[in-house]
Amino acid sequence: MLTFKSINKLNNQVNFKATVGFVPTMGALHKGHISLIKASQKKCQKTLVSIFVNPSQFNKKNDFKIYPRNINKDLKILKKMNVDYVLIPSVKDIYKNKKQMKINISKKDKILCAKYRPGHFEGVLGVVFQYLSKIKVKHMFLGEKDYQQIYIIKKYLLKKFKTKIISCKTIRYKNTFPYSSRNKLLLTSDLKNCIKISKILKKFYFAIKKDFSKIKKINEIYNLFFNNNMKIEYLEIRNKHNLSKKFNKNNFKIFIAYYLNKIRLIDNY
Repeated sequence: MLTFKSINKLNNQVNFKATVGFVPTMGALHKGHISLIKASQKKCQKTLVSIFVNPSQFNKKNDFKIYPRNINKDLKILKKMNVDYVLIPSVKDIYKNKKQMKINISKKDKILCAKYRPGHFEGVLGVVFQYLSKIKVKHMFLGEKDYQQIYIIKKYLLKKFKTKIISCKTIRYKNTFPYSSRNKLLLTSDLKNCIKISKILKKFYFAIKKDFSKIKKINEIYNLFFNNNMKIEYLEIRNKHNLSKKFNKNNFKIFIAYYLNKIRLIDNY
């Protein structure tokens, strides 16, 4: 496993004529990341993993400050998985041109997480733009837990680069809530609520698939969470292809964002 602290050194030593799969992460690796790496290793000749906590996608300074970090543990995981290349760039290395730090998204796309985290996806697009403009990878692997993020990246960056984005299914804890780096900040008692929320969403999803009229019960689901003192930021049903509110029983998807002990979590079914 070769580890690089700068993109220039990476480009100088890696032959990108080979099919290289790219898994961008912010570290604090978990089973979701591991599944992305395995998908890359299965499809590509070589795999590159980046670890970079991107400051421009945090709309709250404290969120950036407390975001889980454990670089030594991450490197042990990557070495054990026989990852070919690891990139751990600095902020300066990524953002030499400050004008490219953020890419604006349209007003109609400021929904779901974009509505409640102003500047977040602009920051995501900024760092992904920097990666793809400087590193010539064939495929980039992203998890569907961050479903809106994949949609935004495809819409705003797909035509600019030859890199193909591969969406990978959400990996869940005991088939309930999604693995997330932020889960490391939760108390053990919070996990019961995470399981409860995901089970309710899953049950609601399959109820709608069976009987589309059940979709009218979304307010009941929202009130159920609200009455259990859970802070729900949003609970919405949208078209999985374009995130519009025009959907049917074949293309709908349920999205939720909520807080447990000030830790923001997301899920979708």
